[in-house]
Amino acid sequence: MSTRTDVCIAGGGPAGVFLGLLLARAGVDVVVCEKHDDFFRDFRGDTVHPSTLNLLDALGLRARFEAVPHAPLPQLDVVLNGIRIHAVDFTTLPPPNRFVTLMPQWDLLDLLADAAAQHPSFHLRMGDEVTDVIERDGRIAGVTTASGESIESRLVVAADGRSSTVRRALGLAPRDIPVDTDVLWFRVPRPEQPLPDTLAWANAAGVCITIPRPEYLQCALLVPKGSLEGIRADGLEAFRDRVARVVPRLADVVGDIASLDDIKHLDVQIDRLEKWWRPGALCIGDAAHAMSPMFGVGINYAVQDAVAAAHVLIPVLRPRGSVKGVGDDALDEACAAVQRRRTWPTAAMQAIQRRAHGLISAGVPSRIIDNPPTRRQRTVMRLVLPAIRPLVARMVGYGFRPERLLPLNRPAAEVM
Repeated sequence: MSTRTDVCIAGGGPAGVFLGLLLARAGVDVVVCEKHDDFFRDFRGDTVHPSTLNLLDALGLRARFEAVPHAPLPQLDVVLNGIRIHAVDFTTLPPPNRFVTLMPQWDLLDLLADAAAQHPSFHLRMGDEVTDVIERDGRIAGVTTASGESIESRLVVAADGRSSTVRRALGLAPRDIPVDTDVLWFRVPRPEQPLPDTLAWANAAGVCITIPRPEYLQCALLVPKGSLEGIRADGLEAFRDRVARVVPRLADVVGDIASLDDIKHLDVQIDRLEKWWRPGALCIGDAAHAMSPMFGVGINYAVQDAVAAAHVLIPVLRPRGSVKGVGDDALDEACAAVQRRRTWPTAAMQAIQRRAHGLISAGVPSRIIDNPPTRRQRTVMRLVLPAIRPLVARMVGYGFRPERLLPLNRPAAEVM
C-alpha cells in the first residue's frame, strides 16, 4: 500500500509534532509517523521555557496549555556546600512569560497533536515506525514503515531523536562532542518539610538536580560516564546514601527508592551533524543535534528548529490555492537555509553545556563557595550575582536566536 503527501515527518516528539502543526495550519499536507502507540515515556525532558510559551501564545494555545497541570518556576536556586544561592531569576524577562514551567512531555505532545488534528491536512500515525527511506535518482522520495506501507513525499523530515533511524538511512553521521558525565534519573516523594524550588545541589559528594513535580521530585544524579556498573555493584543502600550526602534534605525520603530498577540511566550525548540535509530530506531536533539535559533546553531547541523549518518550507510547499509550490532545487535550498539559521545557536548552547559538564566533572561547583562564605565571596554574591541573573535568565529562557512566528506560519487563508 502506498500513500502520497507533501511532507512525511518521522518522529512524534516536540520537533516533529510542532512542525507538523505549523505546516498543517498553512495547508500543507503532512504525515507524522510515531513508532510508539502513545506519547507516554517517563524521564523525558519536560521543561517548557519562555521561548516556547511565547510560541504557544502566538498559536492561540495558551488556554489549552493552562488547562493542563504544570508547575511554573519564576526563580531557580542552587545550593552549593549548603549555601542557597538565587541563581536564575526569570522575572527579569519581558512579560508575560517570566518563568519556566514543568509539564510532562506527553501532556505537551497531546496538546500539540490535538491542536494539529483540527487541520484536515494533518495526519498522525501512532505505532507506525519509519524503517527506511525511498530513494530515486539520488533524491529521497519517501519512506517505508513497519506496517509495510510506503509513504511518498516531496520532503522527508527526520525528527526521530538522537538514535535516528532515518538519519542512519540517509547515510548521515553526527560528530560526537565528548562529555564525561552521565545521568541517573529517579524520583522521590517531596519531603514532609516544604523544600524551596531548587535546580541543583552540589558539594564534595556530587551534584544532583531536583525537578519539582506536584506530588514528587524528579531527580538526576550526575555521575562519571561509564560508572553505572560500579554503582549497581555497590548496591541500593550505597546509592541512597550517596543521594542523601549530596542532598541532605532528601535523607528522609530516599528510602522510597525501592530498587535499582527504579533508577534510569541516561547516556549523556552531545553531537551535531555536519550537514543536516540531503536532496529531499532534512534532519531537525535531536536527529540533527543531540543536546545534554543541562539547562533543560532540549524541548525548546527542538521547537525552535521546527519553527525555523516552517518559515522557509511553507513558501515552497504551499498548495496551489495560495502560492504555487516551486521546484526541488528551491526545496533543497530551504533545507540548507534551516541549517544555516540553526547551526550557530545550537553550537553556542552545546559549547556552554560541554563547559558546564567539564566543570562538574572537575568538582568545581563544590569549590565555588565556602560554608560559611568568605568576605570576598559574600561581596561577589551581593554585587555580581544581581548583575548576571538577567543574562543567565535570558540564555536559559530563550536560548540563542529564539524563533518567532511569521505571517507565513498562519493558516493559508490569512496570507493569500
